[in-house]
Amino acid sequence: MVHLSILYNRRKDKQNRFTRILGPGLITGAADDDPSGIATYSQAGATYGFGQLWSILLCLPLMIAVQECCARIGSVTGQGLVKVTSRIYSRKVVYGVVVLVVIANVINIGADIAAIGSALNLLIPLPVMVLSTISVVIILALEIFVGYHTYSKYLKLLALTLISYVITAIIVNPNWTEVVKSFFIPKISWTADYWYVIVALIGTTISPYMFFWQAAEEVEERKYSEKIGKAARDLKTIRRDTSIGMTASQLGSMFMIITTAVVLNQNGVTSINTASDAAKALEPLVSGSANAGLYAKIIFAIGIIGMGLLGIPVLAGSVAYAVSDVRGWRQGLDYKFSQAKAFYAVIVLATFAGWLMNLIGIDPIKGLVFAAVINGLVSIPLIFLLMKISQNSELLGANIGGRLSKAMLMATFFVTSASGLILIFATLRA
Repeated sequence: MVHLSILYNRRKDKQNRFTRILGPGLITGAADDDPSGIATYSQAGATYGFGQLWSILLCLPLMIAVQECCARIGSVTGQGLVKVTSRIYSRKVVYGVVVLVVIANVINIGADIAAIGSALNLLIPLPVMVLSTISVVIILALEIFVGYHTYSKYLKLLALTLISYVITAIIVNPNWTEVVKSFFIPKISWTADYWYVIVALIGTTISPYMFFWQAAEEVEERKYSEKIGKAARDLKTIRRDTSIGMTASQLGSMFMIITTAVVLNQNGVTSINTASDAAKALEPLVSGSANAGLYAKIIFAIGIIGMGLLGIPVLAGSVAYAVSDVRGWRQGLDYKFSQAKAFYAVIVLATFAGWLMNLIGIDPIKGLVFAAVINGLVSIPLIFLLMKISQNSELLGANIGGRLSKAMLMATFFVTSASGLILIFATLRA
């Protein structure tokens, strides 16, 4: 009995240590697969089958490098990304970038709200707008009235809904040999449409809002550690958290492309309008038992709902952190509403603007891939700024980026820039 007790306690300690590692990195990575991301990945699978899977493998080390850099900056300086950037560069540059990020984020929020309502409608027979509105109220109530460290536990649980895409991919039973070949033998087309989707994939994977959010949440973690008298998360823990979160994100993205490639592209469905369209399309097209398609649809829909509940707070929160940094407002999800009214007001306004887009009949889904492309283009100058900040010893001291970090950030800048230039050239040539 003593031995069993010792083994149980050791296992529990390991589980607790692993849970403590997971934080902003996991939440940020999972939020990257929000409904707007789902729609983009699903469109890639529907239009090009397995043909763009190679981008998943390419983006993983790049997004880890960028997010690790953002997390390191937030943790070491104790300041958000905009605040740090404004200490080095012109406020006009910072304002310009923040405005672009706010516009893209609000469009994404609107798309996510619409997707949650549509996905819930597949499971609950109520009007989409009613379901969307209820979801918005719940999201805002949690984000405003629940403390960050309690709220972050719910966000970590929602990250588990990424598993739904793994399950769905297994149900549709793809040709795994073809899947593996697609990672290493890419089928590249030089058309404008192909590169439009590639830039959208890069934009929805390496997204500016993720830069702002993870840096800000590492600041939150640091403040909380100081408040309770514990040591702050070290950089090794932050790197592990970030690597796990980004890997989970890309696995989810990979399985979305695989699923839609099998059930949509291979059945002649090459265009979808919403993330929930992909879920609905699974039911009649999945082969096997009569219930297989129904199960696939339900699981995929649950993934959309879970990722939407996770993604919207991150999108709205990153807007609030960015705007608050520029304006010098008190910020942080650990503050009560009365202590940071302007910060929470931005969260409410950004979420309300997304909801309003649905109410007045503007279809945010049509601008969804365009918003992802904008994110991809906006990320180019931001990555350049991150490269400079990461090597600034006056800001980071001994925690400047090493050779590997520097090389990976340069590679990310090159890939994003090259993709954008190819898109522009292909569009002009068309």
